[in-house]
Amino acid sequence: MEVAQLKDLEENFGLAKRRYEELRRQKRIFNARNRIIGGDTEAWDVQVCDQKIKEATEKARQEAFAAEMRQNDKIACISEDRERRDRKNLCKAISDFQQSFQKPETRREFDLSDPLALKKDLPARQSDNDARNTVSGMQKFMGEDLNFYQRKKFQEEQNREWSLQQQREWKMARANQKCAEDLYLNTRLQFDETAKHLQNLESTTRRAVCTAVKEFNKNQALESAEKKIRQKKQDQEDNLAEISNLLRGDLLSENPQQAASSFGPHRVVPNRWKGMSREQLEHIRLVQKQQVQEKLRLQEEERQRDMDWDRQRVQRARTALLLERQQQCQRRGLRRALDCNNLSLAKEQLLQKKYMKEICTNHLTEAYFAQFNTRSR
Repeated sequence: MEVAQLKDLEENFGLAKRRYEELRRQKRIFNARNRIIGGDTEAWDVQVCDQKIKEATEKARQEAFAAEMRQNDKIACISEDRERRDRKNLCKAISDFQQSFQKPETRREFDLSDPLALKKDLPARQSDNDARNTVSGMQKFMGEDLNFYQRKKFQEEQNREWSLQQQREWKMARANQKCAEDLYLNTRLQFDETAKHLQNLESTTRRAVCTAVKEFNKNQALESAEKKIRQKKQDQEDNLAEISNLLRGDLLSENPQQAASSFGPHRVVPNRWKGMSREQLEHIRLVQKQQVQEKLRLQEEERQRDMDWDRQRVQRARTALLLERQQQCQRRGLRRALDCNNLSLAKEQLLQKKYMKEICTNHLTEAYFAQFNTRSR
């Protein structure tokens, strides 16, 4: 018993392959109806046309995706710039408010850690109505009133300065509020204009892509129609020539044995062959139907893929819009909180000023009554 070697198997495989290729070549060459000289140019043209259509469709889809990605990048950059600008303006407004209305000198406990406390300390006798000048201090005596007119004039000037300062602070606060509102309105208008421009750019890009695809499909349809007309005309001419040849030749004989070849039962004489049998034709039609169904299936899958891409694009656009609305709501909430905080601080400062004014008034009243009591005694 001999063992088959690898070399023998390779030689047998090569012989079988060459024998199969030879049989295919003979079947292709000796087929009188389908034999052509050279390659199948019609099939090649169809394949080239299908490839061009696929490449054009893929290129248009890629360009649409690229345009959408660029638009999403622009929207993201604009949102980041807007958020950074709002954060910067908010920090600046807080810093300005702290520098204007929350100075260290306005705190209640500032006098405990004031570095200039000794310089600001009052002398032993500041005026005639100083409440610290008691009888045991020996700083003020009966009949002395040295700074009556100056004190009265100073009080009037001080009241006038307080009133003017309140008016200036009120006007400044109103101006700052108006400036902030104008800045916010201008920013909102600029954002709206940018969003509108991006939306118009998206619509223009989509219309351009649709127009290009429509023109390409139209040209392809025209070329296909012209090609079908030429093919139909050529088929009619070929059919007329074939009918004329059959009428003048011996192929109308009803004897099927005249096409038998002497080289074997699987071969035929090309110039006497009557054509393929009904089973062979049915097999060819079945293969053609299967090819048509496969092409329809591929087209349906392509349509479903396009619908999925469109659905994903709409979902991303809706997500971006919701995110922008959420950011706007957050900014409005921060603005309201800041306004409430500023209003509460302004009220506290106003109450503090009223309290200090009442304390000064009470001190002046007590000093006046003390002086009156002293004179009465």
